[in-house]
Order: sequence, then C-alpha cells, then structure tokens
Amino acid sequence: MTVLYTAEVASSGDGRKGRVSSSDGVLELELDAPKEVGGSGERTNPEQLFAAGYAACFHSALRLSAREARVPLDAEPVVTARVHLERDDSGYGISADLTVRMPGVAEETARELADRAHARCPYSRAVRGNVRVGIEVVAG
Repeated sequence: MTVLYTAEVASSGDGRKGRVSSSDGVLELELDAPKEVGGSGERTNPEQLFAAGYAACFHSALRLSAREARVPLDAEPVVTARVHLERDDSGYGISADLTVRMPGVAEETARELADRAHARCPYSRAVRGNVRVGIEVVAG
C-alpha cells in the first residue's frame, strides 16, 4: 500500500488521564478515564475518540458505496459507533457496535450498502478478526 497521510498524535501525562496533541497542532485534548473505570468522566477518553473516528470513516465508506451502486440518499444517513471497553481474566479489550440509519432506503439495499462499507472501511479492515463488530441497519 502507498501511504497517503500519516496522523501523528503524542500522549503525555498519565495516559488515560493525560493529554494528547497532534503534530500539526489541530488536536489538543485533555483526557480522563470514564467514571466506570475510576475517572471523573468530565473529559473525552480514548474509547470516545476511537468511536468518533470509526463512525466518520464508516460513514464515508457508506456514502461511497451508495454512489458506486447509484443508490440515491435523499435523506442523510447517520452512523453511530458505540465502542465498549471490556475486561476479562486476560485483561482489557474493546468491541464495537455500529448503527447505520438510512432513511428512504429499502432494508435489503441498506444492508447491502452497510456490508460493502464494512468491507472497505479502513477501521473495519484494521480490526477485522481481532475485535467484535456488530452492525445494526435501520432502513425505511
């Protein structure tokens, strides 16, 4: 593969309760762990950042799949990502659930477009075989 872009972000401080900043200065965030794992929950956390990136990337892949299939999107689709921080006897892990809302698109077509998006989305490809990803399609 040819590298088209490289995002560079550094983490400093106390990890989940530290700070992240991008090399171009666009991203500057203080982090905190979610309340559920001992943080205050008052700032963003790594799982939210992953969910934001996954939702946006999948949404772009969905729109591209619709254009290629010549499926008109009369109403704006919405992709919601829920990233779960999990723990078992071997340690921490993540899983994800995506909800793909496609108003005005037939259910079978919406499912096909979501499957195509899942096959091409770089986030989906990166976690395939390693992270459970559920996809719910809401059409009509």
